[in-house]
Amino acid sequence: MSRQVLNHDLIARVSRSVRGARIEATPLPLVPEISLYLLNADYPQHALSDDEVRWLMDNPAYWCFCWASGQVLARFVLDNPQWVAGKTVMDFGCGSGVVAIAAALAGAKRVIACDLDADALYASQCNAELNDVELSCIGNADDCTERCDLLIVADVLYDRANLPLLKTFLERADNVLLADSRIRDFSEPGYVRLGGERAFTVPDLAESEEFSHVSLYHGGHTHPANQPERVKE
Repeated sequence: MSRQVLNHDLIARVSRSVRGARIEATPLPLVPEISLYLLNADYPQHALSDDEVRWLMDNPAYWCFCWASGQVLARFVLDNPQWVAGKTVMDFGCGSGVVAIAAALAGAKRVIACDLDADALYASQCNAELNDVELSCIGNADDCTERCDLLIVADVLYDRANLPLLKTFLERADNVLLADSRIRDFSEPGYVRLGGERAFTVPDLAESEEFSHVSLYHGGHTHPANQPERVKE
């Protein structure tokens, strides 16, 4: 399928959520090696009616943004390919697919993109094609019967109701890399903080400054060779 057709299809999907939306291939400021099909930066954020804002909150198209935590985790994976090289990796809650794509570019043997949102999976496939990599896409992590070497997770702790997932992640994979900017008192057993980095959502959502400070965590018991002690703060 041509990139023009893919772009048109993605526009149709996001226009259900955002009036006046376009989809543009956008290079990422923190990860310039990767471009994603994202919402246009000049979308009419301040012109939406109250009803449209409420509808958008109830039906969020997370996949048409690249969130700060996704960029930080993608940057880490590209800078530290030993975490993924030759391994089976699952991107849980993949959204746009940015971290899955980074894992594929860094030499993962197989990358599974997982998201309950069918539009997110479609967008991840389109973004994978844009970056000339391949992903396997599934809608439910329970559909994956193989144990993964590494689980990569970005921005799933926006709701504290998701905190029990942290234990589940450790049961699904030998290692977990998790990036988050929402929880400040992360003390789940089995996880250690590797450091942090600052990033912003693309396109800009004018979010609170605190959400630009992303922490990176490692869960598990094994460590790749040449693992850095800390990432950039």
